Amino acid sequence: MPAFARLSVTWAIIVVTVSVTLLVSYLRYDVDAAILGGFIPARLSGQDFPPEITAVPAFLTPLSCTLLHAGFFHLAMNMLMLLVTAQPTEKALGWLGLIVLYVVGAYAAALAQWAVDPNSIRPMIGASGAASAVVGAYSLLFGRSRAKAIGPLSAQTVHVIWLALAWTAINLLSAFAFLGAGIAIAGAAHIGGFLAGLLLARPLLTWRWRKA
Repeated sequence: MPAFARLSVTWAIIVVTVSVTLLVSYLRYDVDAAILGGFIPARLSGQDFPPEITAVPAFLTPLSCTLLHAGFFHLAMNMLMLLVTAQPTEKALGWLGLIVLYVVGAYAAALAQWAVDPNSIRPMIGASGAASAVVGAYSLLFGRSRAKAIGPLSAQTVHVIWLALAWTAINLLSAFAFLGAGIAIAGAAHIGGFLAGLLLARPLLTWRWRKA
């Protein structure tokens, strides 16, 4: 195992994300950073933009946007959810599995947001979409032992539904910080990321233990 893999990928993601967000905020570069590094659906649709706002290639913005946040509350909610769900998920899937989950989740979130509004020029920022993939995987991997069945719904299904609703509510609260700021409230991105996590949880778990 590589030396860096002995470190927690969860904490690495959190430290890098918090550092970048706080640095951008300290430099008062929030708006410019959102335009330069945020995910703008219209760029993926091939619309032309001035060279000065296309510093980050469009295909990389689903990742760069995860490092930017609209204020401390937005950052804190995403990092807290990651801290709670990513650590046990990393133990189950391994460090590489978590990286795959997070990156695919970021792209699934961006594609979902693009699908509902491909011509939008409002930048999407935040780690919510990628974190949603981790939340989705966590809900499948650990739901059975942390919830009770309700009627025809299994304990695992109840846990998935509960966690999805709670995560949605948290993001709706943080969305109020975006109103009037010209930044997209990316509801579709959260759904896209969450679904990616649900779909990847079992294959990544199987892949990890086949390699063991």
